[in-house]
Amino acid sequence: MSKLAKSDVLAGLFAAWDGIDRLLDGLPESAWETPTSLPGWDVRAVVSHLIGTESMLMGVATPAADLDVTGLEHVRNDIGAMNECWVRHLSGESGATLRQRLLAVTHDRRRLLGEMSEDDWNAPAQTPAGPDSYGRFMRIRTFDCWMHEHDIRDALGRPASDDDLSGPAARLALDEMAASMGYVVGKLGRAPDGSRVAIELTGPLARTIRVAVDGRGQLVDDFGGLEPTATIRLDGLLFTRLAGGRTDNTEGVELDGDRQLAARIVQHLDYVI
Repeated sequence: MSKLAKSDVLAGLFAAWDGIDRLLDGLPESAWETPTSLPGWDVRAVVSHLIGTESMLMGVATPAADLDVTGLEHVRNDIGAMNECWVRHLSGESGATLRQRLLAVTHDRRRLLGEMSEDDWNAPAQTPAGPDSYGRFMRIRTFDCWMHEHDIRDALGRPASDDDLSGPAARLALDEMAASMGYVVGKLGRAPDGSRVAIELTGPLARTIRVAVDGRGQLVDDFGGLEPTATIRLDGLLFTRLAGGRTDNTEGVELDGDRQLAARIVQHLDYVI
C-alpha cells in the first residue's frame, strides 16, 4: 500500500485543476470544439470527462447515454464507456456552463478532500492501477488531470512554459508515471533478467528513471555503481505524451547501450489504458 503525504498530493491535484481553469477562462465557444489527440474527443469532451469523474467521486451516478457507447470506435473498455456516458450527457452544454460545472464540482471535492482524515486517506481503495491507498488514487487523479491539461494545450496551440512545468502537479504526474515503468520495461518491453534501463528525461521535467530487472522490472534509486545496459534519453514532456498514447512521434529520442532493447521499450511506452 502506497503511503503518500496528503498535503503534497492535494497541492498537486488542486494545482492541476487550477491550470485547467486558467486555460478555459475566456475560451471562445468555437475553441471548445477543437479536436484533441484523444480519438473522438474535442476540448468539450475532455472537460466533460473531468466533470464526470469528479462527480462520480462525489457519489453521482453515471448518466444514461443516448446510444450504446460500447459500439463507438474509440471506446475500448468499461472505463471508456463510463467516460463516454458523461461526454454525451454534457454535450449540449455551452463552454461557459461546462467551466462553471467544473469549478463547482472541484470546489466540493477540495472541501471533502481537505476534511478527509489521515486514516481514510491511507485506507485501501480500488484505483485504476489496482488495489492501493486512497492517497495513491488521488495521485493518479493528479496525473490524469495534468495529462488532460496538456491535451487541451496541444489542441489549442498553447504549449506550457517552463514555469508551467515546474509545479507540484507535473512532479506528481511524473512520479505516477515512473511507478509504472517497471511494468513497461519488464513486461511490455520484455527486458531480460539483469537488464538495467535508464530513462533520462531532459528539459523542465528532467529526472532519471531507473529500472532493474530481476524476475520483473522494479524501480531502483541506482544501479549499485554499474552502468545501465540500455539508456533512453528524451524530453520529459515528450515522454508523458508517448506514455499516454497522445503521440507516436519519437523524433528526438536517443538510444544508447542495447539499442534493440531500448527501441522495444520506446515502442511499448504507451501503457495508459
